[in-house]
Amino acid sequence: MRTTWNGSLTFGLVSIPVGLAPATKPAARQSDVSFRLLHREDLTPIKQKRWCPEHDRELAPDEIVKGWEASKGHFVVVEDAELEALEKHDDSRSIEISQFVDLEQVDPIWRDRVYFLVPGGTAAQRRPYKLLLEAMRDTGTGALGRFVRSGRESLCLVRARGEALVLETLYLSEDVYSDAEITEAVEETEVKPPELELAHQIIDGLAGTFDPAELTSSYRASLRTLLEAKLAGQELPPPPEPEVQAAPSGDLLAALKASVEAAKAGPAKPAAKARKPAAKSRAKAK
Repeated sequence: MRTTWNGSLTFGLVSIPVGLAPATKPAARQSDVSFRLLHREDLTPIKQKRWCPEHDRELAPDEIVKGWEASKGHFVVVEDAELEALEKHDDSRSIEISQFVDLEQVDPIWRDRVYFLVPGGTAAQRRPYKLLLEAMRDTGTGALGRFVRSGRESLCLVRARGEALVLETLYLSEDVYSDAEITEAVEETEVKPPELELAHQIIDGLAGTFDPAELTSSYRASLRTLLEAKLAGQELPPPPEPEVQAAPSGDLLAALKASVEAAKAGPAKPAAKARKPAAKSRAKAK
């Protein structure tokens, strides 16, 4: 597994050689397809120019500086050297664990990117890795720590996942919005016992087992089909008209009862996939 950072995981006097390997693909937050902007007339990729409207000309790299807009139209200039001075030049390459906490205390909203912690190559290096893995798995705990990468400090959570340790970078406390407004609104809302009982029945009727293989995107599949058809010179049939959904009932209790019956009937069967149209030969320009 290819690692992007190598160092050690330390707690107490124990040091475990590890490497960081991304657990998700670079485009996982977007799509597996990326687009470029083209000139419609000749399909030439366009260029983004760094243009100064005041002088009506393109700027060279050495003419550009970073600026923070303190107020409308008022900028504070910050030089690259000033930013570099703020970076932490830590050559220890160590993920320093400060405390172990119950994993249930760390809400997923605080978690950002996920990395696999890859153990060392020798049996002696892997032994403390497995020791920490089993200890945290047995106790249901995670390890909070911090490390420096590319001059920038990151907070992190290390936890067990199956037979591997994973590291999740954490947001800072100021980066997550408060939900106090939502909490206050919900606390003032009353739920009746019969409604809650029906909600439980709906959940029971739709209960299942999490299967990662089912985490698929119909949009990605449709986009791939569209691009492959265009590449092959095929024409896809127009998408089917969306089914008209019944308007939600204003009666919560009636809507819950109908939902219970629908859950008992089981999930709707997926519609049959349309056959792939035969390829149409392109007319060649003479």
